[in-house]
Amino acid sequence: MLNFLQRIGKSLMFPIATLPAAALLVRLGKEDMLDIPFITAAGNGILGNLAIIFAIGIAMGLSHDGSGGAALAGAIGYLVLTEGAQSIDPDIDMKVFGGVIAGIAGGLLYNKYYNVKFPDWLAFFGGKRFVPIITSLTMVVVAFLLGFVWPPVQDGLDSLGNWILNAGTAGVGIYGVLNRLLIPVGLHHVMNAVIWFDFGSFTTASGEVFHGEINRFLNGDPEAGYFLAGFFPVMMFGLPAACAAMYMAAKKERKAAVGGMLFSIAFTSFLTGVTEPIEFSFMFLSPLLYVVHALLTGVSMVAAYLLDTRHGFGFSAGLIDYLLNFTLAQNPLLLAGLGIVMGVIYFVVFYFLIIKLDLKTPGREDEDEEEDMVETEKGDYDAKAYHYIEALGGLNNIESLDYCTTRLRMQVTDQEQVDEKKLKRLGARGVMKMKGKNLQVIVGTTVEFVADAIRKRMDRGDTSAPDQPEEVESKEEQTDAGKAMSGEAFALPIAGRVMELSEVPDEVFAQGMMGPGFAVDPKGDTFTSPVDGKVVNVFPTKHAIGLETENGVEILIHIGLDTVKLQGEGFELLVEDGQTVSQGTPLIKVDFDAIRDQVPSVVTPIVFTNLDGETLKLEKTGDQDAQTTNIVHVQK
Repeated sequence: MLNFLQRIGKSLMFPIATLPAAALLVRLGKEDMLDIPFITAAGNGILGNLAIIFAIGIAMGLSHDGSGGAALAGAIGYLVLTEGAQSIDPDIDMKVFGGVIAGIAGGLLYNKYYNVKFPDWLAFFGGKRFVPIITSLTMVVVAFLLGFVWPPVQDGLDSLGNWILNAGTAGVGIYGVLNRLLIPVGLHHVMNAVIWFDFGSFTTASGEVFHGEINRFLNGDPEAGYFLAGFFPVMMFGLPAACAAMYMAAKKERKAAVGGMLFSIAFTSFLTGVTEPIEFSFMFLSPLLYVVHALLTGVSMVAAYLLDTRHGFGFSAGLIDYLLNFTLAQNPLLLAGLGIVMGVIYFVVFYFLIIKLDLKTPGREDEDEEEDMVETEKGDYDAKAYHYIEALGGLNNIESLDYCTTRLRMQVTDQEQVDEKKLKRLGARGVMKMKGKNLQVIVGTTVEFVADAIRKRMDRGDTSAPDQPEEVESKEEQTDAGKAMSGEAFALPIAGRVMELSEVPDEVFAQGMMGPGFAVDPKGDTFTSPVDGKVVNVFPTKHAIGLETENGVEILIHIGLDTVKLQGEGFELLVEDGQTVSQGTPLIKVDFDAIRDQVPSVVTPIVFTNLDGETLKLEKTGDQDAQTTNIVHVQK
């Protein structure tokens, strides 16, 4: 259940990512800014439709491949749900809850039915086309049930929301503490979504109705902003001051090593309000320190409320949002003064606790833990991905990979194989080992690039170390014929229909991200070596194999799409890693009858992964179903 809720929390990042654009448009169009009403209306076009945006984003986030088909299912599910339920009771207003329900249904149904097969006379409606159909039918049933069940639930939620919004210091204080305490398990997004986009309502002079703390604040509700203002002193002043305390408490010989990192994450918090890199730098080193931080956040929220300050943000409580919404806020200068006070409190409390309790914050690790950081060239995410994979126990240990704002979210086979110390030397702020296989690694704001680089290596099963400069030079010194391959040197590894790589129903292959090549819709059951060379990479799941010719051309044969999830079932490996092979040597035997219905496609991409500037030319020299007639020329 925790893993499922975390997946929903992660999926909320898609719709929440639209908020900065919406907030910017709403503010720029206001009378105190550019005074262009249509710009504000454009921004409210997003804020006023957050429920369906949530349905789309959550469905896409929950789908196993981030498919647009899942997004469409979520949107259709929301429309069916809301219109159906309101036909039973016109007073039903599910707000973002309707979007969440529809998004969950759309995502889960997509994962179950995206590859469903029908008889030929119904084949058009099979696969992904069936998902919106089954989603709409499912939501008809849900709409009928909620038409009778939701009214008392809605009354209960409205009462809870009114209590929280009218609870004064207790309401904002409890919210502030819980907001921080839920960060370690990633569930703060779920609670934030309710406070930010659902609770409370405000009707403008023109009759428009807005729900949620953020929407109401940006559209001028004089009662909104109390649940947002108290975050500014913490994110702009408190946590950067905590970084200063950790730097001052660091060992003298370690200050230079941790100073740059602490300054970077402190500035990120001050400017943008992204705080997780700071929080995870001490969260697990000292849970006590993190509880103190959560309580201080509650204190800041209460103090901001007592000072009658209101402020708001479209993304997070950093300097950018502080300045953007300054004229819309109430007593913003008092809020800045409170920030200075909170900064002093954070510094004193953190420094005292670190020194007094000898907490092992960054720069205070024991001598046997003080190992050099693993350095990679800035921007070289492939090299960073290589080291991350090693620290995570290798490709075989990673079952699934995803990410949200600052953290990698994954499932691993064996958590004991994960090297936490190395991950931290790579720059990770912290590691969370959840129950079972669930693991989170807090990377920071570059998480998307690290995740993409890791995923590319996972897709091609690449465990090779990143190229060294001297290796690059040796490649450049090759003659024009160094990687040339004549027609006779390559034979199709299996009979079948030859396709352009762009026809492969997978973006990674279709866009040539892994290199140029082609694909085969296979006939037969045994793949043979297309070249003379050796086996350089045998995937543990047997769904793919890497070969290298005598003159250095690297070839990847990836049997089917998403076949890694089969964990080797239906595949029989006929060679070993490092084995020398000749053209025609049997490599892998596949039971296509057993796997065909379990994967999106058995189309097999054949990719040349190291053609750095060489060109690939395909020539059809005969019947394309004959195994030895499609020729590949590789030339400079």
